[in-house]
Formats: sequence, structure tokens, C-alpha cells
Amino acid sequence: MSDKVLISPSILSADFAALGQAVRDIDAAGADMIHIDVMDGHYVPNLTIGPDVVKALRPHSEKPFDVHLMISPTEILVPLFIAAGADYITVHPDAGPHLHRTLQSIRAAGVKSGIVLNPGAPVEQLDPVIDLCDQVMIMSVNPGFGGQSFIPSQLDKIRAVRAKIDAFKAAGGHDILLQVDGGVNPTTARDCIAAGATSLVAGSAVFKGAGTYAENIAALRGDALTKAA
Repeated sequence: MSDKVLISPSILSADFAALGQAVRDIDAAGADMIHIDVMDGHYVPNLTIGPDVVKALRPHSEKPFDVHLMISPTEILVPLFIAAGADYITVHPDAGPHLHRTLQSIRAAGVKSGIVLNPGAPVEQLDPVIDLCDQVMIMSVNPGFGGQSFIPSQLDKIRAVRAKIDAFKAAGGHDILLQVDGGVNPTTARDCIAAGATSLVAGSAVFKGAGTYAENIAALRGDALTKAA
């Protein structure tokens, strides 16, 4: 297991009137990635931002932009987010008819690709496309809104996906981030890392207090590593 947990703060919990400043602040506070939740009001019952906002934020940080597409259909908009500056794009298997082709197109553009497993999704969705994934995201809440409580049953899914990734790597495969998104705080982070997660998305746990972002990020990473050691 890596000795560094990647922290990807979700700007969904930031002040939308000052997103550029929020991105600069979490960058300076030690974020490893910038998590951008894209919702269309169709695949999920909420509406957030589009590629123009991603493009506008791009000059504010050189950290990887970790773009989570909660949209359907997915593949028609993927090129726009690539052009806007996404470094990672994760998609939901049930959000379009051609998951394999979507992942291929993301990687062909030089962007890292991944899939998202919702709380009700089986881990077997990963099997046909694991070779095209640079990241697997486990949703530990139902997608669509920030501030939800962590679903404990997803810890078993994290363990199951960890085993699949380890087997893939043992057979000569590439590294794959195992990311957890939803209800992550210093307490649940410990359990996620112990189960095998290597990347954590956190919104309210990072943005809960102006001027405390560095401490909040350190608490997520430090507390998690203490238990996982």
C-alpha cells in the first residue's frame, strides 16, 4: 500500500461565487488533486457546472483536475471536458451505451480514465474494462448531492475492488487509483484506507472552515495513515 493517501477536495462544497480563489486555496493547502463534480439534472437530480467553468478554473492550479461526470449520455460531452483541461475523467457505466469506447477515447486523448461504482452497483462492472482504467471510484453515498453520510456497506466493496486491482497488477497491469467519494471525514477516512483506498474525495470535511484547509487536509491524510499503518 502506498504511504501517501491522495486527497482530492471537491469544489462542490466551495463558495461558488469565488471558485477560482477556492481552487488556489486548496492547492496551497496541500491538495493532491482538484475534484470537480459535474451533474446534469438528468443522471442525478442536481445541476452543477459545465466545461466552460472547468476551463475558467484551469489557470488557477497546476494540480490534476479530477473530473467526475454524473451526466447522461456521457460520451458526447467527454471531448469538451478534455479540451477544458481535465486530467482524470471518471464516468458511470450506466450513463451511456458504450463504456468501453468512452474509456478508449479518454485515454487516446492522453487523459486518465476511470469508472464509478454507485452504492448499488456490483463490483463485476469493473471486470471488462479494468485494463482501460487509471482510477476506480467507489461512491460511498448515492451520487447527486454533497454532505451525505457515509454508507458503511461500501467498505466491503472497497476491499473487493482492492483485490481485483491487486490481481490485475500482479498479472502485469498498470497502477490504478482506488478512490472513495462520499461522506469522507477523518473518521471514515481511516476505514477507507484500511480497506485499500489510495485516494479520497472530501468536500465539506475540507471546506468546513475558512483558513483551516491545510489542517483539514492533514487530518484526512494523517488520521487515515495512522490506522492503516
